[in-house]
Amino acid sequence: MRIISGKHKGKRLTAPKKLPVRPTTDFAKEALFNILNNNYYFDELTVLDLFAGTGNISYEFASRGAINITSVDGNTGCIQFISKTARELDFPIRPVKSDVYKFLEKTVEKADIIFADPPYDFSLEDFTKIPELVFSKELLAEEGMLIIEHSKHTDLSGLPQFSYLKRYGGSVFSFFEHIS
Repeated sequence: MRIISGKHKGKRLTAPKKLPVRPTTDFAKEALFNILNNNYYFDELTVLDLFAGTGNISYEFASRGAINITSVDGNTGCIQFISKTARELDFPIRPVKSDVYKFLEKTVEKADIIFADPPYDFSLEDFTKIPELVFSKELLAEEGMLIIEHSKHTDLSGLPQFSYLKRYGGSVFSFFEHIS
């Protein structure tokens, strides 16, 4: 994986092979960040990265200047890799080892961007819990965006607060926001 833009543009990172992850492709990540770049100033963002895996998305936000990033994953190896990489690159990333749903239940921190990249084989019920918790616990800032990455075989468009989706190869980003 590589960092596409910002302070560490072009930097390649190699995660340990044994991690149970499926990193977002560079193609999809670049498209996602082009969308975000048109809507947000990165140096003003608070970011919550759920199912963070290797930290790929967190590093991209940090390289672009986001000042407060929390990366949550239940795998010890993933959290260790994120901690080590954040230290080496001097990124403002706070890694948290936790079940994502338990974290969402307990946290009171609001974020401007909440990005979730759960396993593609999640049930619709498991996917549904993410926006339900984010919105019921009021974790998303007023002008914020929840983005869930999933496979093209999953359809989240019927969920409350769904705004739109973008497809990139086999990956889909579903966007959720406060709808008045």
